[in-house]
Amino acid sequence: MNALHTDMLAAHAAGDTQALVTLYSQAADAAASDVDAACFFLTHAYVFALELGDARAAPLRAQLVAHGRETPDTSF
Repeated sequence: MNALHTDMLAAHAAGDTQALVTLYSQAADAAASDVDAACFFLTHAYVFALELGDARAAPLRAQLVAHGRETPDTSF
């Protein structure tokens, strides 16, 4: 996870939002045994994907819904 953390810091410094979606998704996968940590990383990946209008936002949101971190209802 150290290399991943270093890559995240570099992507933040460079403003590379595409990479941040990927890196936070990878961090979520790496933290899968700790649902809270995984959802922390998924949330970041999801927000960056939303900022980009990236198609990865939908499956990221679905993972958050599956973990009860996001409502399945889109009407607020």
